[in-house]
Formats: sequence, C-alpha cells, structure tokens
Amino acid sequence: MVKRSCPSCGPEPGGEEKKERGNPVSIQLFPPELVEHIISFLPVRDVVSLGQTCHYFHEVCDSEGVWRRICHRLSPRLREQGSGVQPWKRAAILNYTKGLYFQAFGGRRRCLSKSVAPVLAHGYRRFLPTKDHVFILDYTGTIFFLKNALVSSTLGQKRACCYVVLCHGAKDFASDPRGDTIYRKYLYVLATREQPGVVDTAHSQSCDCVEVYLQSSGQRVFKITFHHAMSFKQMVLVGLETQRTLLLLTEEGKIYSLVVNEAQLDQPHSYTGQLTLRKVSHDLPHLRVACMASNQGSTLYITDQGGVYFEVHTPGVYRDLFGTLEAFDPTYQQMPLPVSLPAKVLFCALGYNHLGLVDEFGRIFMQGSNRYGQLGTGDKMDRGEPTQVRYLQQRPVALWCGLNHSLVLSQCSDFSKELLGCGCGARGRLPGWPRGSASFVKLHIKVPLYASSLCPTRECLYMLSGHDIEHHPTYRDLPASRVVGTPKPSLGAEAAQDPEGVAAQACELYLGQIHSCPTLQECMETTKVIVGWMPLMATQEDFFWEALDMLQRAFGGVGQGPSTPDS
Repeated sequence: MVKRSCPSCGPEPGGEEKKERGNPVSIQLFPPELVEHIISFLPVRDVVSLGQTCHYFHEVCDSEGVWRRICHRLSPRLREQGSGVQPWKRAAILNYTKGLYFQAFGGRRRCLSKSVAPVLAHGYRRFLPTKDHVFILDYTGTIFFLKNALVSSTLGQKRACCYVVLCHGAKDFASDPRGDTIYRKYLYVLATREQPGVVDTAHSQSCDCVEVYLQSSGQRVFKITFHHAMSFKQMVLVGLETQRTLLLLTEEGKIYSLVVNEAQLDQPHSYTGQLTLRKVSHDLPHLRVACMASNQGSTLYITDQGGVYFEVHTPGVYRDLFGTLEAFDPTYQQMPLPVSLPAKVLFCALGYNHLGLVDEFGRIFMQGSNRYGQLGTGDKMDRGEPTQVRYLQQRPVALWCGLNHSLVLSQCSDFSKELLGCGCGARGRLPGWPRGSASFVKLHIKVPLYASSLCPTRECLYMLSGHDIEHHPTYRDLPASRVVGTPKPSLGAEAAQDPEGVAAQACELYLGQIHSCPTLQECMETTKVIVGWMPLMATQEDFFWEALDMLQRAFGGVGQGPSTPDS
C-alpha cells in the first residue's frame, strides 16, 4: 500500500485508525527517476493538474526529465531541443496544443473540423491559406505544404488530403496582401541558406534570402540572396503584381524595401533589384521597429516602445482612414504618419480601409471606414482617429481586419476562448449573424481551447491552435487614474447604488479640472478628455468632440491668453 506523503502537509489525519490495513509507504521513498517515469505516461493535462496538488508533485511534474519523456512520446523524431528556460516543457506543450481548425461558411453542415497534422512539425508558429492550399511554419523553420486543403466534400466541409515539406530554414513567409486568396499566386519565403561555393564548413557564412514558390505546385521560381551582414526577421508585401514591394525588417529594427515585378518571375533570365532603406528608417533613425503589417495600399509599423507609424500609398485609403485629404501628398507616399494613442501598442490588424490596435492594457482601438459597422463602435460613423471599443471587457488574443468586417479572438475569465465579430455578415462571414452587426457580437463558432490566431477566407474560417509558454501576450492592469494627481471617479457599482449622487460628484470634479485650466486652449483639451471618460453613447461622444473642435477653430486666436468669465 502506497500513500502520498508531503513533509509540509504533516501526517495524514486518522492514520492510527488505519494501522490494521498495513503500514503506508511514502512515495518520496521511491527513486526520483522511477516517479518521473511513471508520471510521464499521464496525459499532459493530468500532469499539469497533478503538479498543482502539493509542493513535491509540483517539483516532480515541472522537471525537465518528465517533459523530455512526454515530448519523445508526442514527437518521437524530435531528439534535440534549443535553448530556453524549460526547453523540453515548451517543446512538449507546443506539440500537444498544435492544430489547424476550420469551419466552412457554406454547405449543409457547419461544424468545426481539424486538418491533417504533419508528424514532423514542431508546433505551429504561423499559417497562410492560398488559393488551393495551406502553408504552415513550425518552430524549427520548416514550412509544410498542405495540399488540396480547400477541396469540397459532399457534406460541404474542407479537408486537407496530404502534406509535404516545402523548405527548411525559413524565418517568415508572405503572399499577396489582399484578403481574397485568389490573388495569392506566389509564396514569398524569407530563409537562411549557406553561401554557395564555400567548401570549408568551419568558415562558411550563412546568408538571408527571399525565395518565391508557386502556390499551386510548390516549385521555386525565383531567389534573391543578400549580403551576409544583412539579417532580417520579418517580411511583408505591399502593392499589386506589377509593382510588388517587399518590406524587410532587420534585427536592428530598420526597414528595407525591394521592388519586384511578378510578371517577370517565371521568365528564364536573371532579375536585378535594388535594396533601399525605407523612409521611416531614413528620416527617423532613432526608431526601432518591432513588427509591421501591410495591405495592398498601406503599411503600419509598431516600434519597440509601442509607438505606431502609418504609411498610406493611395488617396482613397487615406480618406477612409483619416476622413480628409488635406495632409496627403502623392509625391511622399512613404512619409510615416504617427498615430496617437494613450498607451503602448502590442499588436495590430490592418484591413483595406480600417485598422485595429491593441494596447498594453488589452484595450481595442479602431480607426477608418465604418460603412458596414466594421469598427464595432455600435454605429456606422467613420473614425478619423483611433477610437476605443469600450464595451469589450475581455482581453484579446488575436485581432483580424478584413474588407468590411472585423474579428476578435478573446479569452474569458475561465481561460476559454470565444470569437467576436462585427461588420458585414454576407456569405456567412459572421456565423449566426447573417445581417451583420455594428457592434462586436459572439459568433456561433466553437473555438478550440488553445486557439492563438485566425485567418478567414471567402470559403471558410481558419484558426491556428498552439500555446508557447515563453511568448504570450501579458496585459497590465489599467491604473485607477489616467491623469497624474487627478483621481478618476468610479462610475461602476457605486453608480448603480446611487447614480445621481456619484454622477453629481463626478461632474463637480470635472468642472473643477476645467476651471483650473489657465488658457482656453487647455480648457478645450481637458474637456475632450473628460468627454472620453463619461459613460456616453458613441454618437453622443462624437457629437461633443466635433462641437468642441468647431469652437476651438472658431476661437483659435483666443487660446493664448488667460481665461476670463467673458471669454
């Protein structure tokens, strides 16, 4: 008879009454290797649960020996693991949680399906659906080519028939930035290759390169090799086929661009391109770009400090995003435009004529065209600056902006996931809401527990599953006051008990802040901030902001002197 005994827990109560059953033996008397070997046969979820019972099992279940055996059971071909705090635990969880799920928009049955999983894949890092297939990048830099992933079955579902390895040593990949997959003819791969012609491996140099593959067959048709001193970590595409621009992000945070004509890629002759420093890195050398996003007519950069800069290349998109063409200059299309936000931005999503930003507090800000309600603000009024979607209390995991709708993958308090959407609901793109919605609503989709990213196409919605214990978004708690030294009144539970009293106290505090402003200009700016604090409807908030802008323009010359009762 074996009994678990933990020194910190003390003797088991009622032990004297059980002496007649035999003397219990503590599990701590067993060799640690034997205990680890036994625990390694448990499912991953049970190992995590067992590690939460006591201090002894927490140390045993968190040891690298247990997770090494679990990882070899999940991925027998994985024999080596890179550096990290807990490399074998990270590797086991990556392979345990990996999966690619999809739900078709049409057909008689609408259920969540799982595609075939490549056995050699070490977790799923990124994925990209094209016209006929799906490409997956794992954590070892291998790209898997899931062939015939969009072949319709009799039940209206989609299934991947087989898969092959496209290439190794990949860092990133991209295709046509338009949302419709019919335009994705080529797949661009950013990879690291050994420099050709070097025989002595001790002095070999690895160089970054961009390889172009046909998405239909996986055949490589083009290759660009860079100098070994240039090291890149991300790549995006901008523009159309005849004037395709590759934007490459270096490890130092600099942006380089290269123009490629896709009409000449499949021709049997050499093609020369010039790599140039982008204007955002040339004119603002102090900025260190952390990541970037693009569509066919614009690019968005996020710096390591959480700042946001925007490039708009067409006047139509500029008008949709900013509501005016006053500052648009067609001769300086690469001019970076700063986007003002009150906090650090972690990640973003860029659609054709609208965008979404997620800050360090988990708040979502939307900007751009709102003709179909794709901003989720509850109305269909365009926004020329980032506007917070205030009723979204859950912290987002992923954000996606399309042509005229938006999706948010969020995590609930019980760690379950749900998918929210807004905008146009035609062709089933918002399951459960065929007429669309101007506010974010919960879609009728069963979201996997470990879903981490999503990408809808015209036919179905894809969701990538995977959990990385070293890289996951961590949000900060929103401070009680947004202005130093000025506490913001609470209008939550206290307002429900005494709404008139709390609201009156808040208004008195707001009036005191406005009265303390020395100039009319500061009064206007403080009033705008207060309007953003007050629990108003989106239409009312926009009305007050527009009225304040009109008054500020009308009395533009008055704001330099001290405020008086007459003014």
